[in-house]
Amino acid sequence: MSKKHDKAKEKVDKTNQYNIEEAVTMVKELVHTKFDETVDLAINLGVDPKKSDQMIRGSVVLPHGLGKKVRVIVFAKGEKGIEATNAGAEAVGAEDLVEKIQGGWMDFDKVVATPDVMGLVSKLGKVLGPRGLMPNPKSGTVTFDVGRAVQDITAGKADYRTEKAGVIHVSIGKVSFENDKLIDNAKTVVKAIEKAKPSTAKGKYLKKISISSTMGAGVPVTASSLASA
Repeated sequence: MSKKHDKAKEKVDKTNQYNIEEAVTMVKELVHTKFDETVDLAINLGVDPKKSDQMIRGSVVLPHGLGKKVRVIVFAKGEKGIEATNAGAEAVGAEDLVEKIQGGWMDFDKVVATPDVMGLVSKLGKVLGPRGLMPNPKSGTVTFDVGRAVQDITAGKADYRTEKAGVIHVSIGKVSFENDKLIDNAKTVVKAIEKAKPSTAKGKYLKKISISSTMGAGVPVTASSLASA
């Protein structure tokens, strides 16, 4: 596998930047596995994530989804619990759901909670936090509009967050997607990140962008072919 990966990397001219159309085509050509790999964007931003006002975090609903089923659980009570169930949540509850997860159950991909039960959910901080599953208002997962939250996530909502080095990694679909759909999803992500630019950020904001499949090499992309979509 490593030899195939090395050969794929040799095909990419790292001194060159490709427009998004060329880059998506190349990513598909570099695939050397039999499974349907996920396609990811890596965006290096001109921000200082150590400063709280420059930590970029949010989510965006991709026009063509992520190409996979996302299992959503919801912490809610009463009518909000019913709303979440009707929207297609995998599991809904409060104290009972906390106990289930504390017992080792982790068959879910995303977590939504209403604000009034966040005190309960906080008990799961050590379990959900390290996995990036803790509900957060900035990503739209702490809300009373649980029905809409579940629908958005299952339709293909992508979360993004600046890492320590100022880089955002976000999935935009599957290799099996048509090129146009991957391009639309990529442009939607970049547009959302552009809108989130902090006023305190100085210099070039979209510094470097690359696209890759799960096991493939990264292909540099010109920001101009993605920005202001």
